[in-house]
Amino acid sequence: MKILLTGANGYIGMRLIPLLLNENHEVICVVRNAERLSVDNQVRKQLTIIEFDFLESKHVVLPKDIDVAYYLIHSMSSSTTDFDELEAKAANRFVDIVKDTAIRQVIYLSGIVNDDQLSKHLTSRKQVETILSKGHFALTVLRAGIIVGSGSASFEILRDLCEKLPFMITPKWVNTESQPIAIRDVMFYLTSVLDRKECYNSAFDIAGPNKMSYKDMMLTYAKVRELPLKIVNVPVMTPKLSSYWLYFVTATSYKLAQNLVDSMAVDVTTTDFRLQNMLDHKPLSYEEAIKLAFDRIEQNQVISSWKDSKVSGRFSAKDLNRFIQVPKFGCLLDHQQKKVNNVEATLNNIWQIGGKNGWYYANFLWKIRGFLDKLLGGVGLRRGRTNLATINTGDALDFWRVILADKEQRRLLLFAEMKVPGEAWLEFYIDDKNILHQNATFRPKGLKGRLYWYSMLPFHYFIFSGMLNRIAE
Repeated sequence: MKILLTGANGYIGMRLIPLLLNENHEVICVVRNAERLSVDNQVRKQLTIIEFDFLESKHVVLPKDIDVAYYLIHSMSSSTTDFDELEAKAANRFVDIVKDTAIRQVIYLSGIVNDDQLSKHLTSRKQVETILSKGHFALTVLRAGIIVGSGSASFEILRDLCEKLPFMITPKWVNTESQPIAIRDVMFYLTSVLDRKECYNSAFDIAGPNKMSYKDMMLTYAKVRELPLKIVNVPVMTPKLSSYWLYFVTATSYKLAQNLVDSMAVDVTTTDFRLQNMLDHKPLSYEEAIKLAFDRIEQNQVISSWKDSKVSGRFSAKDLNRFIQVPKFGCLLDHQQKKVNNVEATLNNIWQIGGKNGWYYANFLWKIRGFLDKLLGGVGLRRGRTNLATINTGDALDFWRVILADKEQRRLLLFAEMKVPGEAWLEFYIDDKNILHQNATFRPKGLKGRLYWYSMLPFHYFIFSGMLNRIAE
């Protein structure tokens, strides 16, 4: 079948791509920036990629013979005020654009909406369902709660909390019940309803077998990981305070934290097991889902992570396009170079920089810089990196964003998403004479930017020099 995949760069979309290709489907990915589709060249050759933003008014021509589409567009992380308007606009735009195609089914991953009092996030999900139901196609809605899997926002936030805090004072929303589902089960349902006529024009809840509070989820996580954890509930922590708590302790952005806290007061459990019974499927337990997620992490097989999404940083995908050309005029530069004896080993060092591997020299200073960035409202170092040995264009890398990662060109270009009074690039490349070049480029904004650069010069001198030497070893 010919399948249209929207939100292909997202956590779910990235996992759907290999599954659909393995079933010999023809996959058309609609993304805002083709360069940010983090797949290897072999996979890319099997895809048709269309650049388009459903929030823009320009038109796009899609193939007429599309059979099925996955609608995976969400805007919750990009705003705390008008994300519902953005989601409605994107959904209406989608319905309008596909009306000239032969599409017969759209599959939408939504949220469980059984509570009488829904959050703004879940109300928006329900609104998108209503908009999509007006299209000329059959709509299949899968409603999920907390998704447990390596790289998912919910799991990574839970992991951050439990791994870092042996003692927690928590607000009353930790007693809200949820029904977590393993990412493996989500993918099973998404692929199993594909062109299944008995699923046309229907909405199904999908959930795991365990109904449990967020507190129970954290305690169970700690048990599986053999971590000490004590949780004390207090009724006085306001949603705003809770949002700041999540923001400072975990890798989430403040916007996402605020929207998540808003939804955590809503019960997301279900008694709807129609799809599970129809497909004769037994979902994984919560403990099994955790263990499976850590198997992936330990084997360095995390396919996708919410941290690589553009919304985890300061800039949109469109903004990042203009930083691919490193400016020369009006900039301050720290350039260092060193002859390398083993190009392949040096490239491997470059491709493994950041995250758990650190920055090879004076890591404590990088950690201090990350902590200060977090205090100022920046991303800090907590995003880390999705994989230990591979980097793709568009990936998050601590408080940097990968603008270009090309091993054949022997070049890695990073753009700073930390809070700085200007714009900063960090570039590594090896020339034809096997000389490793390391450029730290800063385009200051006014006097404040220049004062910032010169105040950092003493640290730059030995940090960048030490980093270059370690990389070249």
